[in-house]
Amino acid sequence: MFRHDLTAPEWFTADDSVLGVALVFPLQGPAGIFGPTCELCARLAAEEVNRDGGVLGRELRLVPVDGSGPPGEVAGHVEALVDLGVVQGVTGWHISSVRRAVAPRVAHRVPYVYTALYEGGEHTAGVFLTSETPRDQLRPAMDLLARERRVRRWFVVGNDYVWPRRTARAARGYARASGGCVADEAYLPLGTHDFEPVMRRIEHAEADGVLMLLVGSDAVRFNRAFATHGLHARCLRLSTLMDENMLMASGPAATEDLYSTAGFFASLANRDTLDFHGRYAARFGVEAPAVGSLGESCYEGVLLLAALLRRAGTLDVAAIGAAAGAVSYEGPRGLLHLRDAHVRQRIYLARAGGLDFDVLTELDPRR
Repeated sequence: MFRHDLTAPEWFTADDSVLGVALVFPLQGPAGIFGPTCELCARLAAEEVNRDGGVLGRELRLVPVDGSGPPGEVAGHVEALVDLGVVQGVTGWHISSVRRAVAPRVAHRVPYVYTALYEGGEHTAGVFLTSETPRDQLRPAMDLLARERRVRRWFVVGNDYVWPRRTARAARGYARASGGCVADEAYLPLGTHDFEPVMRRIEHAEADGVLMLLVGSDAVRFNRAFATHGLHARCLRLSTLMDENMLMASGPAATEDLYSTAGFFASLANRDTLDFHGRYAARFGVEAPAVGSLGESCYEGVLLLAALLRRAGTLDVAAIGAAAGAVSYEGPRGLLHLRDAHVRQRIYLARAGGLDFDVLTELDPRR
């Protein structure tokens, strides 16, 4: 990882032939489980952008930054890259606490494309978002499960930071709107291993459904504890952050009656998804880390950043923002358009089936 106290990377040149992009993604910690696929998906997108002529006549090159550290430290690293002229853009998957630290330090200077699903409400100028928000992702999923599975009492378990807490706030309203309630909530530090007290609280709450807002390996350990306590026979689970890597790490015995909602699933059998899988396997091999919605979002981030710069024809953040309303691009999630700095996309509900997800339906955002 490039640090603010080091010199510029060897590849950096001052001839303006290279457009550097900070790729901020987790290399360790709970989210490190899907870090490898984040990097590979972004690399694939960058290579494809360069084969198509690059961006503004320049070669796009990614500069990896570990996004799993303390938010202020990560923001300092990214800001130093901007200060040195090493990067002219930022993208990647990282938690909301990191985004909230990075955005005010760089978004007014370089375009920042954030790819993680998040709690909604980000309006910082120069920040553009590719992924899901509770209104379009969680609300229709909770409504459908209330109707089809008669879930009335929810228990929320999440990591203790802004995304889970604000998503839970929205979930309380969604539960009430479908005739139910959030019976209890528990928030745990990133890196939690002991879920025994939470299991007892879920039992005491007599929950019909558990809303999981846990990151990476924390969710994996929760799933295993949930199965060990036999709670899968009493209530279903719904997660807005559960990809194929986390599913496989949990194991089939720990994912019975587990639902996930996202804008991308590897098992979607449409042309865009199948084409993407073919290119990914051809580039990195069939034994490469499994592609899931979290890693694939980094592919989307590179494509959107390239589309923004091409449409504006400049690196000026104000001009990029002014042109953003006319930006669209086509990738594994189909032809997508930007509106109010957010990408609008189809959202699906899937149920765990062994080591993969069975996509059940496309959710209706109007519900």
